[in-house]
Amino acid sequence: MAEIIIRKEGRAGRITLDRPEALNALSYEMCLATEKALEDWRADDSVDLIILDAVGERAFCAGGDIADLHRSGLEQDYDYGRRFWADEYRMNAKMDGYPKPVVSFLQGFVMGGGVGIGGHCSHRVVGESTQISMPECGIGFVPDVGGSYLLAKAPGRLGEYLGLTAARMGPGDALHCGFGDLFIPEADWEAVKTQLIKSGDVTTLPQHDAPDSPLAAAQSEIDTLFASETLGEVVKTLTSSDSDFAAKTLKSLKRNSPLSMAITLDMLRSQRAEGLSIQAALRMEYRVCFRILEHGDFMEGIRAAIIDKDRSPNWRHSLDSVPAQDVSKMLMPLGDKELQF
Repeated sequence: MAEIIIRKEGRAGRITLDRPEALNALSYEMCLATEKALEDWRADDSVDLIILDAVGERAFCAGGDIADLHRSGLEQDYDYGRRFWADEYRMNAKMDGYPKPVVSFLQGFVMGGGVGIGGHCSHRVVGESTQISMPECGIGFVPDVGGSYLLAKAPGRLGEYLGLTAARMGPGDALHCGFGDLFIPEADWEAVKTQLIKSGDVTTLPQHDAPDSPLAAAQSEIDTLFASETLGEVVKTLTSSDSDFAAKTLKSLKRNSPLSMAITLDMLRSQRAEGLSIQAALRMEYRVCFRILEHGDFMEGIRAAIIDKDRSPNWRHSLDSVPAQDVSKMLMPLGDKELQF
């Protein structure tokens, strides 16, 4: 298919996202094609490893293609989104638990769905241009595609900070926060891929010093600011602080959906309490997306950011007034509708 190139070269299976004009945004068809390739190569003795990359310098993948989700939501066809997410999430889980090494090369923007396809691989390569984020709260959604799992594993309260603010991680931050594994200068990437194709051996991946991480330097303050259990308490802490960092952080939160941020906080705390696994995270995320087109801020968030582009969403709640029951309703088990792997 035109949007994704799948082939075998040497000892490697290769998956290349080829939609640079759309920043390689992930379509439903691209998800299905990726899952099929993973299954085809699982028991293929001619494939020792998989290389996952993308065409263009601006982005590995800037997220999922959400225009169709908005159209189906306007028609009150919620089943389309549920099918899309269920199939995408199963692909994300297979990427995480794949029995062969998967090496992803994450240049430029790696956002949302890009984290889902490239962020659960065994060897995640970042470079100078890498900018990783989970920006879903800004469009009335929640960090998904297993992103909540990665956020919950991040050191201290960095997961809360990244999930609620949608802040971007450069290469050093990505390594510190657990969204990347190796820094390799991008000028070397093609030579590295050539070696992987020839050898089928991930031990040939070069080692380079990690760039500095601004978030590591800010870790102590972030842990303090996001120590509270609820969104309202976090906002109070930020408001009472006199630091420039707290003021900037509060400004970011004021742009995003209060309901989405409150759900995200609950998701991260629940995952840490119950034990971390990508399957459990994806099930929790699916409960939210099963309901969010109809009962959350997602439709309004897409309208404001993508459709009308007025950047003035009318959220359902204010920052200090998200009832706990509204959060719990979004996270309730789905019975026989639960995500299955």
